[in-house]
Amino acid sequence: MTLRPHRIAIAPSGFKESLSAARVAEAIATGVRRVIPDAELDLIPLVDGGEGTAEALALAGGGRLVPVTATGPVGDPVASHFALLGGGTTPGPLTAVVEMAAVAGLALVPPDRRHPGATTTYGVGELIRAALDAGARRILVGCGDSGTSDGGAGALQALGARLTDRHGRELRPGGGSLHELEHLDPSGLDPRLSDTELLVACNPYNVLCGKRGVARVFGPQKGATPAEVELLSAGLERLAAVLSRDLLPAFAPQAGAPIDLRTAPGTGASGGLGAGLASVGARLLPRYDVLLDGLDLDARLARADFVITAEGALDHQTVRGKIPAEVARRAQAAGVPVLVLAGTIGPGAQDVRAVGVDAYSAILPAPMTLVEAIGRSGEFLADATERAMRIMALGTRLTRLDPLAA
Repeated sequence: MTLRPHRIAIAPSGFKESLSAARVAEAIATGVRRVIPDAELDLIPLVDGGEGTAEALALAGGGRLVPVTATGPVGDPVASHFALLGGGTTPGPLTAVVEMAAVAGLALVPPDRRHPGATTTYGVGELIRAALDAGARRILVGCGDSGTSDGGAGALQALGARLTDRHGRELRPGGGSLHELEHLDPSGLDPRLSDTELLVACNPYNVLCGKRGVARVFGPQKGATPAEVELLSAGLERLAAVLSRDLLPAFAPQAGAPIDLRTAPGTGASGGLGAGLASVGARLLPRYDVLLDGLDLDARLARADFVITAEGALDHQTVRGKIPAEVARRAQAAGVPVLVLAGTIGPGAQDVRAVGVDAYSAILPAPMTLVEAIGRSGEFLADATERAMRIMALGTRLTRLDPLAA
């Protein structure tokens, strides 16, 4: 069978705890070539600030990964890293990329310890300090795939702030103790923060507090019970109030007008890490405005006849800033059709049609355990792509045989 189009852009995200975006793109390309060996493929693996962000940006920007042992989300040391971009060949301050998932991601929380009331972002602050030690004065923090809900309190503690209860005792790690917060002492904060450009690449849909607050939306996914969700929500409300009173005013001049830490776009990123970093002058930026810079994505999608994107789970969250929705929105503007392949299809998946997705399909061929699905996801992606391309080839043949077809 011969199938047109021949120019296909493959622009997927990674599959959490399974495949990097680059490996997803390669698996899809394998499936395409089984049907169209001469296809002109443009592989554009994309990151959203979560797993693989530091490595992807290091590769794209001629940088390198710097290994660091830091405090993981459950308090144990973990092998982590940050990226240094460009070095002396790039004008301006040395830039570092800190990927929060590399030190506080959900994949680093054992299934039997998934308790967002106890997990901490302390290691994120340690990575920022390590980047400062390496000479970076422009630090990009990628948010995504977090296993925490502490509002960035742990990161602030690692950077030198003291968070204490009404008795003057240092708070325990995790969001479960935030409702006890009485005071924040910023006197010990790393002074280098004042002359460092701190940028946070985040999903602007995520806010810290309120009905759509991060604890209510993502707490259950991280292991919180309904009662724990309410405790976490109350703690984040308390944290926002104390940060706004004790810390934000000192950094407002360099950050611009003070933001509302409760509801400003991106404050809920990575369990509220966005709010914590915003309180020390970080700018919260829509992640794709930052992470896609330099990829020339719009032009590459416009040159294609067809786009394939992918993610691990397609559901109601996809349209709220996930990579397939962003790719579809940009492809739709260029009039290019889009297929989404997903590990699973969940409630609300149909909403993606509104943002430009023409078709979507799950990759699993039969019911199986999660362990097997993760272990064979590359194989299943390639096979699912082949099936989709053969169906398209059949449709092309039928169209040619139908004299009434447009």
